[in-house]
Amino acid sequence: MKMWINGKNEDSCSSEYMEVRNPATGKLVDSAPAGCREDVDAAVEAAGRACGPWASLSPQERARFLYRAAGLVRERGEELALLLTSEQGKPLPEARNEIRGFASVLEYYCGLASTLKGEFIQGPGNGYSFTLNEPLGVCAAIIPWNMPALIMGWKLGPALVSGNTVVLKPASSTPLTNLKLASLLGEAGLPAGVLNLVTGPGSVVGEAIAGHPDIRKLSFTGESGTGKRVAALSAPTLKRLTLELGGSDPMIVCDDAELETAVDGVLRGRFYNCGQTCTAVKRLYLFDGIAEEFLGLLERRVRSLRVGNGMLDGINMGPLNNEGQQNYVAELVRGVEEREEGKILIGGRIPAGGGYSDGYFFEPTLISEVSPDSRLLTEEVFGPVLPVVRVQNLDEAIEEANRTKYGLGASVWTKNIDRVRQAYEQLKAGTVWVNQHLKVAPELPFGGTKESGLGRENGPYALSDYLESKTVMIRT
Repeated sequence: MKMWINGKNEDSCSSEYMEVRNPATGKLVDSAPAGCREDVDAAVEAAGRACGPWASLSPQERARFLYRAAGLVRERGEELALLLTSEQGKPLPEARNEIRGFASVLEYYCGLASTLKGEFIQGPGNGYSFTLNEPLGVCAAIIPWNMPALIMGWKLGPALVSGNTVVLKPASSTPLTNLKLASLLGEAGLPAGVLNLVTGPGSVVGEAIAGHPDIRKLSFTGESGTGKRVAALSAPTLKRLTLELGGSDPMIVCDDAELETAVDGVLRGRFYNCGQTCTAVKRLYLFDGIAEEFLGLLERRVRSLRVGNGMLDGINMGPLNNEGQQNYVAELVRGVEEREEGKILIGGRIPAGGGYSDGYFFEPTLISEVSPDSRLLTEEVFGPVLPVVRVQNLDEAIEEANRTKYGLGASVWTKNIDRVRQAYEQLKAGTVWVNQHLKVAPELPFGGTKESGLGRENGPYALSDYLESKTVMIRT
């Protein structure tokens, strides 16, 4: 595939390409240009030329383009899902849901188009005042490989409907679905230059975007360390930033919880997308009184998970996305064993033989009796490994849950409204779920606190980040 700049497919000025391989088989899927700084400059220039005409359209007119694009995405959903699974690795049902999620996000922001307006302000004395909400201009987005289609929608929806143009960098291992989605937006009539995709390594393309003087806002989703680098590069030009960074989400199961429901929550919350989700359940805290029963139920369910190529029927969990992730997860678990920091109940190995030899698979893993200073509890574990910790009560659970530099999400499972209130008041997280985990709706703000980021995606809150308020005062 080629890049998407100024409404057409373009090669990179570098003439180099990156291979995109299926993480389940190692086979070549396609390739994408390894872009350079000059490609970013060309994309920003195209976006700058498109700014004026795009901003001059009414929000409703801009929304019509996005609505047509969402319809095309739904029509070609199966083709897109197959492409997503082939480059990302997730099971096909998960890929289908993600593609539908992209369309739903665009449709949601189409519905918000009519809300973009200023306000009249009645002031003292003669005259009157009002505000205008104006688009920022050229904005940028850098997206990760774990949910490339959905997160593309999170960033494009509010940026485009509010009148900005966008330069977007996909992840190097999963650019193909993003490029295909961009072409469908073009097919829907989106004017040339309104959306531009530059593929390539973060060290080149990402850094050029973060430091570019003509980009007014940057929305980044990724690892916290990289987010800090993005913020540093953006600082000299005072870009507006949204940073959705890492998380180490705790799940607290109280002794009055519905255990079967909570086990379902763990299965989906930890092992969905092979554990490669920012808001995945990454630490499980069990009240001591129900721990043995809960772990018995959970172990049986985890053993029933089918791991394999996401293209096959009946697969519950696909591979990790790349070799680096596989090596990282394996090294973490190996360290737990060597330092005797926990007891492996299930899994803990790279599966061998059969259909596993050429992919980046890892067994779904449960580890109990985890030491408080284990990397499983202090780092963001982006993979299918779940540490389990026993606690005596909710006070202890919340104290342990907050003992992290992250603050993206958290959940509590209980039937007691007083415990619910204590949890959502005291847990340091951008989202607190009650008797559920992982679900993120386009209507609701999403983001974190502490080192989990700045700003919010989704909902009307995201729209405000793409608009600048101008005050007009008229004396009569």
